[in-house]
Amino acid sequence: MQKTVKRDSEKKNYDFIDAIRCIAMIGIVAEHSVGTYPFVYDTPLYWTQIVLIQAAKFGTVAFFLLAGFLISEKFTAYTPGEYLKRRISTTFGPWVFWSLIYVIAMVINMAVKERIYHRGEFNLANIMHNIEVVYLYTNYWFIINFLISITILLVFRRYLYKLYFGLALLLFTLFYSVNIHYGWIESSHTTAILGFVFFLWLGAQLRKHWQKIETWLNKVPYAPIVFMVMLGFALAVYEAHRLAGGNVDPLNTLRISCLLYSLTVFVLLLKIKNFRFTTYLKPRQTTFGIYLIHYIVLIFILPELLIHFNFDVVKMSVLQFVAVKTISFLIVYAITFCVVRLINLSRARMLVGN
Repeated sequence: MQKTVKRDSEKKNYDFIDAIRCIAMIGIVAEHSVGTYPFVYDTPLYWTQIVLIQAAKFGTVAFFLLAGFLISEKFTAYTPGEYLKRRISTTFGPWVFWSLIYVIAMVINMAVKERIYHRGEFNLANIMHNIEVVYLYTNYWFIINFLISITILLVFRRYLYKLYFGLALLLFTLFYSVNIHYGWIESSHTTAILGFVFFLWLGAQLRKHWQKIETWLNKVPYAPIVFMVMLGFALAVYEAHRLAGGNVDPLNTLRISCLLYSLTVFVLLLKIKNFRFTTYLKPRQTTFGIYLIHYIVLIFILPELLIHFNFDVVKMSVLQFVAVKTISFLIVYAITFCVVRLINLSRARMLVGN
């Protein structure tokens, strides 16, 4: 009974974690809603796309930091086997279900297009290739990477608060950051298996020293933090521009400049801490479900809703592009939120991680 009371008390004290998780998810949905288009290099639409995506590109690092923040408590409350079993039961099952829904929708979509256009693309080889893309290059990459990262920390849990362990993990992250420019191995951040473990470790350190960090955050003014956010953003846009000439993933999350931007945005969110509007979005009940479902809505439902408008993105003005993408984000988030809330009210609520 005492353990239960203690855990409930700790959860109550960490309402800001749910708020930041909600904002991070909004950023991820917004980033995906912008999409990537082959705009002519160095044109206004090209720059607009980079700026919009980069502005929202802090969510992934934030999620790993938040998970790391909570991990230290879970590691002491559960054995490694219990914790991993609990994680798999609450995340792996829903991930399998919704990723398979996406795959089924993709195969149906391919079959319909084949009947219409007769391009000869509906074959086993192409289907298998697209399934590979789903699990390595869409939003469904995250859960695989996340579970592997947690398993690594579990294996080395005795070193969780050792500085040299954190430095070793940081070296892996920096390797991926440099590799983006040289392409020694696959450079997409979605396949960077060891690229994000450092942020779990860093989140655990944040939790360990939280009282001191919170005191410091209360004292430090907003100006230097906002300046660092703006500096990180400017550097990230510049690095993406430099990579755009010949890199398959110029907006890679693991760019050094993007990591600086993500970390400083996270610090700013910790500084603000209270985001009352997020309580209406029920982050604890909806965040994971929104992550699992929003891409299905974005890829398969949104185009059907906008099909009659005949948008030609390449010929839009900057204002038109921003407006269309803002509306797209609002539609995708609203539909996904409603679907998740309805599932939460049903017996199938375990499908969204609850």
